[in-house]
Amino acid sequence: MKSYPLRLSAVCKSPIWGGTRLLDNWHFKSDAPTVGEAWVYTNREAEQSVVQNGELAGKPVREILPDSSFPLLIKLIDAADRLSVQVHPDDAYAARVENDRGKTEMWYILEAEPGATLLFGLREGCTAKDFAESVRAGDPLRALNQQPVKPGETYFIPAGMPHAIGRGILLAEIQQNCDLTYRVYDYDRTDAQGNKRQLHLEKALEVVRPFTKAEMDGIRFARAGEKRTENLLAACPYFRVERLDCAEGIELPGRQGWSHLLFVAGDGVLTSGVLSEPVRKGESYLLPPETPCRLAGNATALLSTL
Repeated sequence: MKSYPLRLSAVCKSPIWGGTRLLDNWHFKSDAPTVGEAWVYTNREAEQSVVQNGELAGKPVREILPDSSFPLLIKLIDAADRLSVQVHPDDAYAARVENDRGKTEMWYILEAEPGATLLFGLREGCTAKDFAESVRAGDPLRALNQQPVKPGETYFIPAGMPHAIGRGILLAEIQQNCDLTYRVYDYDRTDAQGNKRQLHLEKALEVVRPFTKAEMDGIRFARAGEKRTENLLAACPYFRVERLDCAEGIELPGRQGWSHLLFVAGDGVLTSGVLSEPVRKGESYLLPPETPCRLAGNATALLSTL
């Protein structure tokens, strides 16, 4: 079999805070009236992206590569309402307590309504103990940074940083392939049956910690020899993410390992060998090792590699 770019299906999810933009403007399909998350690349036992083109069409990605070959989870998130305040464990804690890996992630803001904000890390001078006291007092927001956002910005969230996406934001999320979330606060919301979502306070308080700006930059650009550029969004131990603007045409050489392309704006053409496919925002391709390709048109894409 000759390798080629694998166009993937998405797994759509409908949490209580989800909106309709991914259905109305991003061409995703769902039986539900709202979609909060489109998992555009997922290689998990219960959630599998499926190849949509070529001779491998119809095959789940797990039949093509093991999770260890490309251990990422890549999503589009549409927050019509606020997400819960949450935190994720690091690898050591997750292995010891959950028999899982940790979760470091990054967000790339695609759309933001006027006044939209994130909750992003502890306020300057706030300790983990201060955060614990605010949580137990039922007011964790007083300990967190509220960050206004606009399209084109990147936010890096290492394991241990408390955070929450605010209403009116649509973003791309690249993360370790882990779905461990310790929920701290959920605004006393209830689901359609009147049930509040589960909180995980004790575990959350065990893993949360403050981060300085210098430490954040050091984690986000942690790879030796990496030169920071406008289009290099992150280069941490778990993933490297670059924004590609295709107006001039971009040649992507074949890489040693797997990589992933997520188109986040515009449209264009992806070519590789005899394959030539039109692309538009929301479409997602898994690139096998040693598979060069070319991007053209007015599309913008996020390239995720290990």
